[in-house]
Amino acid sequence: MVGRPNTIAIDGPAGSGKSSVSVRLAERLGFLFFDTGVFYRALTYLVLQAGLAVDDEAAIVNLLAVHPLQIQRAEGSDYRLLAGAVDITGFLRSAEVEQHVSQVAQLPQVRAALLPLQQQVGQQGNIIMAGRDIGTVILPEADLKLFIDASPAERARRRHQQLRDQGQDAVLADIEKAMVERDRIDSERAVAPLVMANDAIYIMTDNRSLEEVVQQIYDMIEAS
Repeated sequence: MVGRPNTIAIDGPAGSGKSSVSVRLAERLGFLFFDTGVFYRALTYLVLQAGLAVDDEAAIVNLLAVHPLQIQRAEGSDYRLLAGAVDITGFLRSAEVEQHVSQVAQLPQVRAALLPLQQQVGQQGNIIMAGRDIGTVILPEADLKLFIDASPAERARRRHQQLRDQGQDAVLADIEKAMVERDRIDSERAVAPLVMANDAIYIMTDNRSLEEVVQQIYDMIEAS
């Protein structure tokens, strides 16, 4: 990386802290933060609301025509996600969506349908995009690529606390089990599996504060 990056790709498994790191880093840099996973979460939410099978590819893709997804810029580096004219942002982190999102996200037609939407967001510049295939598929030419990781136990603990803070009931053991299964699905899917880009920088976040991780990345950028 030479000079201050215009596009930053941050990948990593669920609960690794990549979204929290991205939000805080975007605030410090004055960048837009966008988590591409919200598109898959939004579509999963719509699938569950419609009572569709999570493997009914054609019907799921058709939902995008009926309820087109769009990003609405909010304050600072935040945004809202609309399905049609309805703001569904608050439903995207529910335990039910968490349980099924990987099944929807592994469908090739779904990934193909959402890719142009994700790339359009990335083309804005001055942006941090977080997901599972940003550095390999969505923004392969990103100026800076990071892979944020944490152990399954630590990731489950973080997600459990997040759900509790939102007033949702959740069992820690169930969350960890679901995360391990999600890791397997994400890593083994045929289309755009969760892998670290060859030119990405690996950052382990176990036993490290959010501020410490953000400062490490910020210092790296300022030194470039």
